[in-house]
Amino acid sequence: MEEAPAPDIPARLRVRIGERCIEACRKIGYRGAGTFEFLYEGGEFCFIEMNTRVQVEHPVTEMVTGVDIVQEQIRVASGEKLRYRQRDIELRGHALECRINAEDPFTFTPSPGKILSYHPPGGPGIRVDSHIYQGYTVPPYYDSMLGKVIAYGDTRDQAIRRMRIALSEMVVEGIRTNIPLHQELLADAQVVRGGVSIHYLERQIARRAAEREE
Repeated sequence: MEEAPAPDIPARLRVRIGERCIEACRKIGYRGAGTFEFLYEGGEFCFIEMNTRVQVEHPVTEMVTGVDIVQEQIRVASGEKLRYRQRDIELRGHALECRINAEDPFTFTPSPGKILSYHPPGGPGIRVDSHIYQGYTVPPYYDSMLGKVIAYGDTRDQAIRRMRIALSEMVVEGIRTNIPLHQELLADAQVVRGGVSIHYLERQIARRAAEREE
């Protein structure tokens, strides 16, 4: 699950992070789309890596900026100039993305097979990026992601509400998916409040396993 902008990170700090990314690209002469990754803890951010490509979470950025990143990447790769300056980019609203995977929602065991029924969600602020269809066979050889559901709202609360509705409308039958896990997370008070640790889910899974043993 991804979201933008990140909750609990002050706007001034996001500006600093952006400035560091711009500085790095200028120093290495990088041209094209790329993704910088950071960890944030205790008011500080730490650089992890840069991926020289668009990544799976790019729709949340597109939704809050109004910029089609893939289109701009192709234009720049074709030798055209970027149509935006940094001052043109404004964050508006909030976006969430849930990666829908062909796997058990709680053990994460892959679940390849034939999709017997498929119904994507829709409605205001909802976007679905996917390649699947009714009758499609999910192979066991590759990444288990079936697609992405993105929800946009004027506020984070609205985006969460829209995502809950979208997940309740989505139908993928014939295989198991992680939709129930996303639904459980979006009903979790700490997740809804925002700012949970990257270790939150693994701790929840460990707690549940301990409760079963009792």
